[in-house]
Amino acid sequence: MRYTAPPYMNDVLPHEPVREPWLHTARWRAAESRFRAICQQWGYREIRTPIVEQTELFTRSIGGETDIVSKEMFSFEDRGGRGLTLKPEGTAGVVRAALEHGLLNVAPVTRLWYISPAFRYERGQRGRYRQHHQLGVEVFGAGGPEIDAEVILLALAFYASVGIPTLPVRINSLGTPESRAIYREALRDFIRPNLDKLSEEGRRRFEVNPLRMLDTKSAGDLELLQGAPALLDCLDAGSRDHFDELQALLRAEQTPFIVDPHLVRGFDYYTRTAFEIAGEGLGAQNALGGGGRYDGLVQECGGPQTPAIGFGLGLERLLISLNQLDISLPVEDENIDAFIVVLSESQEVWRAAFGLQQAIRRAGLAAGMCYHARKFKAQMKAADLAGARYTVLLGDDEFRRGTVAIRKQETHQQADIATHEAVTELKRLLSKPGSQTEGS
Repeated sequence: MRYTAPPYMNDVLPHEPVREPWLHTARWRAAESRFRAICQQWGYREIRTPIVEQTELFTRSIGGETDIVSKEMFSFEDRGGRGLTLKPEGTAGVVRAALEHGLLNVAPVTRLWYISPAFRYERGQRGRYRQHHQLGVEVFGAGGPEIDAEVILLALAFYASVGIPTLPVRINSLGTPESRAIYREALRDFIRPNLDKLSEEGRRRFEVNPLRMLDTKSAGDLELLQGAPALLDCLDAGSRDHFDELQALLRAEQTPFIVDPHLVRGFDYYTRTAFEIAGEGLGAQNALGGGGRYDGLVQECGGPQTPAIGFGLGLERLLISLNQLDISLPVEDENIDAFIVVLSESQEVWRAAFGLQQAIRRAGLAAGMCYHARKFKAQMKAADLAGARYTVLLGDDEFRRGTVAIRKQETHQQADIATHEAVTELKRLLSKPGSQTEGS
């Protein structure tokens, strides 16, 4: 029997796949490194949380009637009878960790970032995977529109740093729970005369969470919602002032944006600001990520009332977009510095070669040798596959003389050197300008 990866979950490989070149570990590390650098530059610190959390954490925070909780979570009961769930998003786990470890007591404002897998059992397609990865930030303790603008600008700065052109960011205000309650009834009153024309899913959302009707993909439901009242018309004064100042801050930074009154996002915990970012020139699958404010979530999870905001950006979407736009990030040079080639059948010579390889590694250089083949041609092929800059040749004659031949692979030039000086000579050669080549 041949095994394959689970549906819509991907292997990320050390070599660039022909069909999906973005599934290459070097590309992933390059994008992750750029995100890490931006976050550190902006004063955010890393947090890592478990891949599983108590199921109730998500049902309480995300909302039991959202598609994520009702249809898409990977949930199970462990051997101790505890309900656990593979995390479908990053925010709830970060809130739980911040409360559990007292992170919110360290400073008035806590800025965190993370890179994390997330799991959703949804209809898979390219760019929409059941295991995907999020680049996320969460900020606790700041309630003003300034931090909303900062979080949006951080996301846009990251995309600019990797070369992806973005469309104007879409923003909306969801107001307070009280103003949303007024809006829910206004929305119900608007659609009630045509309730029987709604899709089955639309009618269900009408009953349990009317705002979710705005997030529909049904063309018929969208047509029925044309002319529906806007949430912005029901905002309380505080939310209106907050939203107006956010727009003023974005204008001051010359950041293009569009006010989208139908933007509600997929989580029930959002309050006031919500935003989404899409890429330019990427076709229908152009959504890159988004986020919003969740001022009630910390309290919902058992903590004090704490203003908070964050975002989640899809790593797979980012990498696919880079590939579509033919943008190459500089990646780590994974070629090795020296490859030991043994020209002998003597086990003693092979043992000496193995020792030399370890000495080179202890000196901080990358080294390798071929354990599966003893023919010169096969070993040289292995050296080429490893991208070796230099080969170190050791045969019976060299072993007796106490020397090795160091050969530069690019030019085929080589010179004999005393074995005990080989590591020092390699370090000298590799320190020369042009001795190391860029990875691809």
